[in-house]
Amino acid sequence: MGALDGVRVIDFGQYIAGPMTGMLLADQGAEVIKVDPPGGPVWETAANATWNRGKRSIVLDLGEAEGVETARRLIASADVVVENFRPGVMDRLELGAEAMTATDPRLVYCSLPGFASDDPRRDVAGWEGVVTAATATYYARGTEEGARTPPVYTAIPMASSYAAFQASVAIAMALIARDRDGVGQEIEVPLFDAMFGALGYRGQHPQTLRFTKGRMRTTQYECADGRWIMFHTGNQNVPQFMELAGITDWVDQGLFDPERWEELEAAEEALFRTKTAQEWEDLVAEAGSECTVCRTTEEWMAHPHARESLAVVDVQDPVLGKTSQPGLTVRMSGTPGAIRPRVALDADREAILGSLDAASEGGAGAAATEEELRAVLDGVKVLDLCIVLAGPTSGRTLAEYGADVIKIDAPTRGDQVIFFTDVSRAKRSVLLDLKSEEGLEVFWQLVDEADVIVQNYRHGAAERLGIDYEAVKARKPEIIYGSMNAFGHIGPWANRPGHEQLAQATTGMQLRFGGDGKPTLQTNAINDYGTGFMGAYGVALALLHRNRTGEGQLIDGSLAYTAVALQSQFLIGHEGKVWDEARGQDSLGDGPMHRAYEASDGWVFVGARREDLERLEIVAGLEGIGTLEGEALASALEAAIASGAVDEWVSKLVAAGAGAHRVVETVRELMLDPWIVEHGLSVTREHMDRGLVTTTGPAARLSRTPLVPGRPAPTPGSDGREILEEIGLGSRFDELVSSGAVRIEGVAAG
Repeated sequence: MGALDGVRVIDFGQYIAGPMTGMLLADQGAEVIKVDPPGGPVWETAANATWNRGKRSIVLDLGEAEGVETARRLIASADVVVENFRPGVMDRLELGAEAMTATDPRLVYCSLPGFASDDPRRDVAGWEGVVTAATATYYARGTEEGARTPPVYTAIPMASSYAAFQASVAIAMALIARDRDGVGQEIEVPLFDAMFGALGYRGQHPQTLRFTKGRMRTTQYECADGRWIMFHTGNQNVPQFMELAGITDWVDQGLFDPERWEELEAAEEALFRTKTAQEWEDLVAEAGSECTVCRTTEEWMAHPHARESLAVVDVQDPVLGKTSQPGLTVRMSGTPGAIRPRVALDADREAILGSLDAASEGGAGAAATEEELRAVLDGVKVLDLCIVLAGPTSGRTLAEYGADVIKIDAPTRGDQVIFFTDVSRAKRSVLLDLKSEEGLEVFWQLVDEADVIVQNYRHGAAERLGIDYEAVKARKPEIIYGSMNAFGHIGPWANRPGHEQLAQATTGMQLRFGGDGKPTLQTNAINDYGTGFMGAYGVALALLHRNRTGEGQLIDGSLAYTAVALQSQFLIGHEGKVWDEARGQDSLGDGPMHRAYEASDGWVFVGARREDLERLEIVAGLEGIGTLEGEALASALEAAIASGAVDEWVSKLVAAGAGAHRVVETVRELMLDPWIVEHGLSVTREHMDRGLVTTTGPAARLSRTPLVPGRPAPTPGSDGREILEEIGLGSRFDELVSSGAVRIEGVAAG
């Protein structure tokens, strides 16, 4: 059983974003009908076995009247439509959102274009690299002796994946809204806009997070066997690691004096060269701290934890045979969903057409009511116990959809609540000591009023506090309880702590981005923020199910689950698999038609198909390129583009039907762009304890129940009195502050 059982989705998507959205819906039980053109998916790639799994298949020629009419009938039978063409394409076929929702007001219609329908770049071909270059993700790394440094391309399809993540959340939320008032709506999640969800705290200004010298570093180290590890000091068990490593005397030697920073660096590097990478991973795990070998994605796919946690699963595909694919991105205890294999192209044509003849128009759902719905989650109360990025992003997303989210932080966390300003907008804040009897008393009274709890404690921590799912469920059976961690809740690494850096290291991201040199972190914290969106997706699915059945359930998300989903383009194992994706810090793209080129005054990212070369040949300066391939084609484009300015080439290439965009070099430039500010993707507001702060805004746009960024993140703990008054403890507020169970000052928003 899946939370989306009974929901029919028509998936017109091609390439990554649309099909991946359909996959996320199919994995959770939706009946997804995949519409492909004659000949099959436009992009022939093994990853289609993943993106089209669990779907039914029909081939339609939308260039013919009969195909369009069948598509119209399919849409009339549906609850949800997913498409990721450029704005206007479906409208020209009279299959667009406005026309289809007018015919069926209960329809949820989701579009994922490269650039938004009201973006000046709406007609630019939104290839993955073009969109990502536009969001300061391939940014040039400054200048060296007056020479412009090239941008660095990453093979991970961030824009497409983040659009799919946020679209799946939006669709689930729109279905909740429809269950409440019987009316669907239009959704738009442009790939460009979705990238602001991945940008996260990098878009915040001013920044306050600074690395402090005088402690062990969170970084990669080369080991005795020439392999690398990712070591992280963001866990309280570092002293235990130092004891096992035999370096407790470093304290007595004064190596942690900030003035001896270079000596400490050298000592660390020498230390880690004394054992193999696997030996260090094992030793640090014994200490309960954080470290992992920097693996390839191929190695991770065969790793015992990837297999036992079901982060990677085997699926029998009708085309490729036995495959290894990403597992479920979010796990549900009551509505577990399932991974089902892809079917052969057009295999369900007869059955689908037969069902159209018998079906009444429109999918399941309540009749329209007179209720005026202001926000999807209006009236839903959430307790957010999360720290750092992943969990708090889940809570922030729920708040953007209208939930009343109470952010609970520990008074003993230190002087800075990390990333608070970025991930705690739209929330209320209380500092509550859950290790005290009085603090737990407050917590349980908050639980009595709550619909949802989200936490991202290390495995076993919630149990030790007595606030795990089973304990909360015993008091409130209908509770929805989201739990996120680094590596999932089953498998040999279930109890290991971890952060973004470790998820990137162990699943292959760092080695791919670093190439033959030192493993390198991706530009954005993509596993953290992605896990937050998937946690919100799980909560939305659980709310949808509870609204229909009254049943609560447990939701399980992890950085490792998200990491394999983000790499779904190449994390597909099959006979004859070749690992040939772009890699390394010298990479400009993954082929001559999808890469960055240097112009006279900056860099241009070009995205086009081989079949576009004929049209590009008429562009002045590109004559004769249609006969070239590979390095010869790249060299010709390099020479031509170097002769002109960025804007000149972008204009000429876009006019010829190719995708092209200047490589935006700084996040600050991006966040100050007037259109981005007007569009709400960059939001500057007065914060209680920090003055004017710029943060990113929400990306998904829903026509009836729009997301709102909510109020700026408050000073940590500043809503404590109000929150306690609401649960009848206002008279005890001063007492609780005096005991230390509640704190109201002294913790800064990091």
